[in-house]
Amino acid sequence: MGRLILMLAVAGVGLTLLGGVAIWFLDEGRRIRRSLKSMLNGDMPAWLVARGRGKGVGFDFAKGRIAVTWDCGVWCLTYRVEELRGVELIVDDQTVALAYRGEGRRSLDYLPGAEKMVRLRFVFDDPAWPDFCLDLWLPQDADRRGALTPAEAAQEGSRWVGRIEALFHRPIAPPPAPNPASGPEFAPLRE
Repeated sequence: MGRLILMLAVAGVGLTLLGGVAIWFLDEGRRIRRSLKSMLNGDMPAWLVARGRGKGVGFDFAKGRIAVTWDCGVWCLTYRVEELRGVELIVDDQTVALAYRGEGRRSLDYLPGAEKMVRLRFVFDDPAWPDFCLDLWLPQDADRRGALTPAEAAQEGSRWVGRIEALFHRPIAPPPAPNPASGPEFAPLRE
């Protein structure tokens, strides 16, 4: 009888540990970061995750690449930094701060009290996916543990507008020159 109880206790501890590892591994933020790292080949010094919405954005400044993901990392797109046209911080449907390539920055002059939302909108030079929005705060976040307050979300968005503006001031690296020794590569046609 004692042996049975010991085996049940060991099985219970094992299942609890296994469940804890599964919860840790499947955490929304970790899944999004893993997806972004995969798209950027492991280098991602800066990232932002919109908790509760399954979206995130990651930057590899050394290689000049940006990755965006949604649906908890299931869908991803990568862009070159040159394809990023601008970023906007939107509070309650009003743009309160923005930075666009080749234009001056409109910085956050005051910290508005958000009632409906705080959103960070990245604008890309891509006709299929021209923008990517991260909702940093929504009213339903008030009950979520660890969620940002509206003021914290606006401050975080303002930091990202400044970060993107600094990125715009960096010189754009020219694309690598094609190797003339190797001709163009063609894929065979399939019939």
